[in-house]
Amino acid sequence: MLIAIDIGNSNVSVAINKRNKWKHFWRYPTIRDESPFFYRMKIANDLLEHDIDVHKVKKVVLSSVVPSLTPVFKEILPEIFPAPLVVVSPTIYPKISLKIDNPNEIGCDLVANAVAANTIYKKDCIVVDFGTALTFTTVSKKGEVLGVAIAPGLKTAIAALFSKTAQLPEVPLNLPETPVGKNTIHAIQSGILVGYVGLVKHMLAEIRKEVGEHYIAVATGGLSSILTPLKDEFEDIDVELTMNGLKIIGESSWPDIGSF
Repeated sequence: MLIAIDIGNSNVSVAINKRNKWKHFWRYPTIRDESPFFYRMKIANDLLEHDIDVHKVKKVVLSSVVPSLTPVFKEILPEIFPAPLVVVSPTIYPKISLKIDNPNEIGCDLVANAVAANTIYKKDCIVVDFGTALTFTTVSKKGEVLGVAIAPGLKTAIAALFSKTAQLPEVPLNLPETPVGKNTIHAIQSGILVGYVGLVKHMLAEIRKEVGEHYIAVATGGLSSILTPLKDEFEDIDVELTMNGLKIIGESSWPDIGSF
């Protein structure tokens, strides 16, 4: 078995891969100042509930875009799992080269997306990740990350609107039937969700103008299936793409790379 942990800005995702299938997904809130004990107990309780034998875990892979939580998990994971720990960095996977100004600035989740897309599809590709941020990672079939574009994610956009505007209610992420809002909730759904359909289409068109029309688009992230009008824009929608990238990185790494 392999354990993958992806520390994102909103959630900490933990998944177990057994015989090349993801068997369990657990998500905990990302709390930047939380103690190691909190996350240790969360993981330990889920392992116990699902009767997971930690001694069958052969490798643990950690990706984090939250610097304050990285040392927390580097402390607790070796206590939970008697297996090598691989801590993902932007340059850990030699088959991916970063053609950007500051390679250490790119998120490890985006590196994992690039690794998975390059390995699975073997084509020039744009990975669109619908997460806390909406990201577009352009990776060539040679494994070159050519660049990234970042916009606020759907939930982030709605939360920002809600937090800055006293009279607006919280809004569910449901695509409205028409773009002409008849009430406040409908109006926000239209502006954000319908608007983001146009944002994604325009970004893909602009990126392809620069790198080539033949670049396929692949979607991932927990919200990747919400914008149904975009379905035909993507070669594939794979919510497990990031985890698959972490698995590929973990399996290709020597036991002492990134271990702690």
